[in-house]
Order: sequence, then C-alpha cells, then structure tokens
Amino acid sequence: MFSFFKKKQSDSDQLKNDGRESAIASSELTDSTAAESAEEVETELSIHPSSTIPKEQMYVLRFLNNELPPLKANQLSLSGIEWDEQPEGLAVSAFVRNSVEKGIQLGKVPLLLINEKNEVKARHEFNLAEIGEIPAKSSRPWTFIFPASSIEKQVGLEKENWTLAFDLTSKEHKLDLADSWKEALPEAEQEKLQQIVEQLGDPGKNELNFTGLQARRAEDGTFHVTVLIRNGYDRSINIEQLPLQVLDSHKEIIAEGQFNVGNLEIKANTTKPWSFIFPKELLKNETPDLSRWSVHVKSN
Repeated sequence: MFSFFKKKQSDSDQLKNDGRESAIASSELTDSTAAESAEEVETELSIHPSSTIPKEQMYVLRFLNNELPPLKANQLSLSGIEWDEQPEGLAVSAFVRNSVEKGIQLGKVPLLLINEKNEVKARHEFNLAEIGEIPAKSSRPWTFIFPASSIEKQVGLEKENWTLAFDLTSKEHKLDLADSWKEALPEAEQEKLQQIVEQLGDPGKNELNFTGLQARRAEDGTFHVTVLIRNGYDRSINIEQLPLQVLDSHKEIIAEGQFNVGNLEIKANTTKPWSFIFPKELLKNETPDLSRWSVHVKSN
C-alpha cells in the first residue's frame, strides 16, 4: 500500500500530517441523503483487509490518525499525510475518512493535488473502489500516484500545507435511481438504463431537460409515460410541481397535465428516471402516433 512512509521519530511529537483536511458532504459522491450536521464524529483507523502493515508503520498510522480533527456527521474527507517524488510521478498518502453511519464504497473519482497557494499541482482520476468499503466512522490510509502526465511542472509544491481534494467540478454524469426503482428493477434492467444514460451523453451545463423513455396506453385508459430527468447543474434541483405535455410524431398534443411530485430531488450531474400517469380525461388523442414522441414542461 505504501511505497514510502514517514519514519518513526525518537520524539513522537515530531510526527504530524503535512497536508490539510478537505471535506465534502457524503451526498456529493454517494446516494446518501443524510445531511451534514454539527455533530462531531471521530474516525477510527481502518486498514484494508489485504494489507500487511509493519509494526513500526502501524504505530505511525495510529498516532497520525489520532491527531486528526473530528468531522461533521455525514462527510467524506481526504486528510493529507505526506507526498514524495517517485519514478512514475508524485506519490501522495492520505487518510480517506468516512463520518457516515454506514460503510461506503466509492468508484472512479477525479482528485486534485493543490499547493499551499491554492494552485492546482496535479489532477487525475482514481478508481477508489480499490480502497474497498470504508467502514462507518473510519479513516483508511492510502497512497495515490499522480502520473507525470497529470502534473503541472510550472506549479510548485511545498512539503506542508498542501491539499488532496475531490474534484467535484468534473464529476461524471451518472444514473441516479430512487430506492423504489432499485427494488423493482432487475439488475439487467438497471444496466440497460445505465447504458442509455451513457449513450445520451451529458446534458448541457446548467441545463435541466426531459427525455422520453417509454409511453403506452394502459387497458384502463390511462396514459403512462416514463422520462429521464437530466440535471446538468453542479447542484441538486428539487421539483414539486411539474406541468407536462406529451406530443406525438406530428407534434400534436397527446396528453397534458400538472403533477404534484412532492419534493423530487434530482442530484447534481445525474439523470433520474421517473414515471407519470395521465388519467384518461387528460388525453387529447386516444389513438396517438407513438413512432416518435416527446415530452415537455409546459410553460404557464
């Protein structure tokens, strides 16, 4: 896990974390809906199950972890330990910290290495699944290798007061399924939705759009429409009222009506599928041409 690491000093007071703390709300990278709170959470040291840590390094890790400040509840954090030049690039060690009440498994995430002047020294995407599940309220030490191609050679980097941070500005657009959809849809159907989201590409920046996925007339006369709600903003959007209009291939209105969706959250840079049922009295055309159709938010 560590190609280099701090040496145990004769005076343990000389041991310290060289990097700064960088924390975000867990909802930024996971499907957690729990909000940050003022509650302080101490994180216990957690070693990857497949790692073998020498006794001397384990002493250092425990000491450095105990020096970390508490996090707010429901945060993810990167706390820098030290960095070193390696033949393949910059090796940066840090504690990956989780203050959520449950274990968290992360995927591919871009990280930034920022110097003491808040200048970006390096940017690279890492597969954080390699770290394994980070248990609830724990800190897992890890070493990240920034390849030479990711490093800004003109930007300096001191040994102290640098920051390893999650790069949320380039967060990958992804599918976000509500819990009810996860429970109802087989794994294969969830994978198909993921493929559709990838094929559509990202929505425009600062754009919220609606893409039709499925439309059908039910036996009871109601009209069922499933759409993909696509959020291109870097912030979550909450929808309460949604006036929808469905058009057929001739741009003629099939159905229109206003839906009360409570407080539907569309997270930043995500696509959420949602279904709407139009009562038969809201249908304008009972024999629509559905070879091509579209859905729009009706202007008031």
